[in-house]
Amino acid sequence: MDDSFNNFKSFDDDNSIDLKQEVSKFLRYWPWFVLALFIALISAYVYLRFAPRIYQTSAKMKILDESEGLELPTSAFVFKRVNINLENEIQILTSYLILEKVSKELNLNTSFYEEGTIQTAQIAQLPFNYEQIIHPDSISTGLSYSVIVKEKNFEITNLNTDKTFKLSNNGLENSKYNLPFNLKLENRASLNKILGKKFIIKYGPLKSSALKLKSRIKVEPVGEQSDLLELSIKGESKELSELILNKLMDVFNKDGINDRQLVSKNTLEFIDERFVFLAEELDSIEIDRKDFKQQNNLVDLAADAELGLQQRTKSDEEVFKIETQIALAQLVQQALKSDSGKGLLPSNIGIDNSGINGLIAEYNLVILERDKLTGSAGVNNPTVMLIESKIDDLRTNLTQSLNSYNQQLQVSQNQLKGRNRKFVGQVAQIPEKDRLLRAIERQQKIKESLYILLLQKREEAAINLAITEPSIKVVDFAISGSGPISPKSNIVYAGAILGGLLIPFGVLYLIFMLDTKLHSKEDINNINPKIPVIGEIPDVKKTKDILFSDPNARTALAESFRILSSNVDYILPVRDNKKAKVIYCTSTIKGEGKTYISVNLSLALSSINKKVLLIGADLRNPQIHTHIHQEKHKPGLSNYLHDINYDWKDSLIRGFDKHPNHHIILSGSIPPNPAQLLTNGRFKKLIEEAKDEYDYIVVDTAPTILVTDTMLISQLADATIYLARANYTEKNLLRFSKDLSESGKLKNMAYVVNSVGASKSYGYGYNYGYNYGYGNKE
Repeated sequence: MDDSFNNFKSFDDDNSIDLKQEVSKFLRYWPWFVLALFIALISAYVYLRFAPRIYQTSAKMKILDESEGLELPTSAFVFKRVNINLENEIQILTSYLILEKVSKELNLNTSFYEEGTIQTAQIAQLPFNYEQIIHPDSISTGLSYSVIVKEKNFEITNLNTDKTFKLSNNGLENSKYNLPFNLKLENRASLNKILGKKFIIKYGPLKSSALKLKSRIKVEPVGEQSDLLELSIKGESKELSELILNKLMDVFNKDGINDRQLVSKNTLEFIDERFVFLAEELDSIEIDRKDFKQQNNLVDLAADAELGLQQRTKSDEEVFKIETQIALAQLVQQALKSDSGKGLLPSNIGIDNSGINGLIAEYNLVILERDKLTGSAGVNNPTVMLIESKIDDLRTNLTQSLNSYNQQLQVSQNQLKGRNRKFVGQVAQIPEKDRLLRAIERQQKIKESLYILLLQKREEAAINLAITEPSIKVVDFAISGSGPISPKSNIVYAGAILGGLLIPFGVLYLIFMLDTKLHSKEDINNINPKIPVIGEIPDVKKTKDILFSDPNARTALAESFRILSSNVDYILPVRDNKKAKVIYCTSTIKGEGKTYISVNLSLALSSINKKVLLIGADLRNPQIHTHIHQEKHKPGLSNYLHDINYDWKDSLIRGFDKHPNHHIILSGSIPPNPAQLLTNGRFKKLIEEAKDEYDYIVVDTAPTILVTDTMLISQLADATIYLARANYTEKNLLRFSKDLSESGKLKNMAYVVNSVGASKSYGYGYNYGYNYGYGNKE
């Protein structure tokens, strides 16, 4: 027996997963996979048929470097972007200020939709003349109107109030309904194309449209070392997306041009203000000179003072230059004091000091940078505050430099005046009146020179303003892809196929994972690998012939019981005597088929010319009589156990004509005390006497989980066949049978799996209970 047990055990030691078996569990449900796949593909087709088409629109532009262009001598007025920071340009492009201008110019807070049978699609413009009356800035709440095109009019409905208007499509009645728009059908030839169609006009706040546009616009550098930026947007209307990107590039370009023109404009304003004062001064000097000559009758100077006058003239010219520089420096000081750090200073107006000119240019550059950052980032931005500090430092340095320069000019002026006094002594013969005249002429010349200089600078600033280069170069205007980017049919169909396969797989996997029923001998091996499985009986629900009544039968059922009878011989102990071997058939609960197995096993043993006795030892719920069509209360085992004068041979029955060596002892009348009857010694006497008459004794015993009958007589068995029914027996019940074997309550136990392959659904819905008692039918 030990060798036989080890042979069976060797088949159970391998607990590895049988991939083929796992796959076959799912393949049995292939119609569900086909159905799920079909539904998924149909759903994908419907989705692709009616889902809105989203198109990608993109444009490319290059950020131009101002330092690479042609410059006039006054180019110091213009802000130069020597090093282009693309991150800054991207932030400016996507700033609310820029996008608000785009939204306002394109009226993006007004959107148009065409309502179809199933879906409503956004369009760039209406197919008839539309004139918006309401200003975009005045729209504070959402408004919606539907327009249905009729033969002679437009049917307009205010979707907020559900009021309906009928307006003539010639546009004459639109004003009396106080609508925010005018409609007119100018091209009557196109009426047939839009007749009966419904269009929707929606208005929203400008801020909402700008923020929505900000979330849709995407700007990225084309490459790491490139000055190119790629702008992209996704939307249903290709025409509207292209308009948005082109307008965005145009607004950004104008914004950059305005920034670079700001210095030139401020310079022109500064020079124009100075022209007024210089003109008044020149007029005053001219009048003084005329009056002085008329009063003193001056015509020419004395010829004999020509040499002295030449020297003095030269000295006067030097003084003139010094005074000119002093006047220019004072002009800059006045401008520096008057602007309070908010405006730009005139640059390169003639001061012969490169340090001061450099400070003025640097000061203007920082002022412009501060103004630009303040507009986009706010005055409390750390960068703006840092620039403000830098401006204060530059103002201090510039003030100190101007003061130092004035001191130097004053010293030079004093030196020149001292030299002039020597010349005065040399030309003492020149009349004092002539000296006064020359003083007047000198003042006139200074003012004229300053006026001409400022006029020249004004013309240069005007030219710079007129020829300001663009901020960007459009590499590619906005263009939309020919096909939509969403939905993508290949991805949708691939997802549908994947979902059609995964959903039923997931459902089945969840069902299998939550399944607690036993299905095959592998489940037994996983829980109790030490006890062999000696047989698997197929399900025969669809077959009328469920008994081994014909010894020569070749059905799958007959072969399975022949295999079982052969395997039983391997687990039975080997004896030298000729006595019968006792085989118990039991199970954990009612309904697992122990009576069915007992009857067919006894018939299989009988078919090989062995004398077999089948005893119905389930005294509480006997079932053997149902297979041989005998009365339930026909005398049998209970009568023998109760009546000491009753001979068990009197209760023998031949239930099958083709099995002459097969005898049956029914359970008899149901007793009130089966446990006492089985332990009174007469059942053991019956077994001992029957061993001399038969080759095999098959005992159909009671279930073991709540009834002790089987354990009371278990020591009389040579082998115990423990039944488990596929798709019926709970896996946790197998642990009970394992405990019975390990504790020795059942001798030489082996499993038989009944109803293998009974249900592809693994028998859900049995809802069985133990409910084992008197009078219950199996």
